[in-house]
Amino acid sequence: MTDTTFSRRAFGLGVISSTVALAACGNGVGGRGPGLIDARVSATLAEMYRSYPNTRDLANKANGMLVMPLVTEAGLGIGGAYGRGALLVGNTTVDYYSVTKASGGFQIGAQQYAHVLFFMTDQALTDFRRSPGWAAGADLEYVISDKGDSLNADTTTVLSPVLAAVFGRAGLRIGATLEGTKYSRIIP
Repeated sequence: MTDTTFSRRAFGLGVISSTVALAACGNGVGGRGPGLIDARVSATLAEMYRSYPNTRDLANKANGMLVMPLVTEAGLGIGGAYGRGALLVGNTTVDYYSVTKASGGFQIGAQQYAHVLFFMTDQALTDFRRSPGWAAGADLEYVISDKGDSLNADTTTVLSPVLAAVFGRAGLRIGATLEGTKYSRIIP
């Protein structure tokens, strides 16, 4: 019975590691570097503005935006996510970042989605850029939920230091949350 239990766990871990490795391949890891990321960032912003016009006003008011065009998340008991994107200040790319996430618990499936973080204050942007590894927390305010519903960007929302838009979700996994997600500066 011990061999059977071990084999199931080993199989499950093998499936997860294979899924995450394949997902990383789709994120341009080792691919054409900055050019690929920049092209995906432009396409993601165009889609967001087209689908959710209220985000254009947020972008105009933001001190900076972190655009993650393609995040792949997979899990079977334990899971993870990975993606790469760019930090824009004044519509100019200033840095490239990766996003990683690990999770455990009851979960199965895989999904891909895009997200944009709007840094609404100079202090929030500065804190993000100076951090060796910034982690998104539960205090993050969402302007577009993981279901793609556009929420109102009212006066209270705009006063939040960091706003998030999660959209373009595809796959068979329930929920897309940014809690526990870590962002790190990279050289593509």
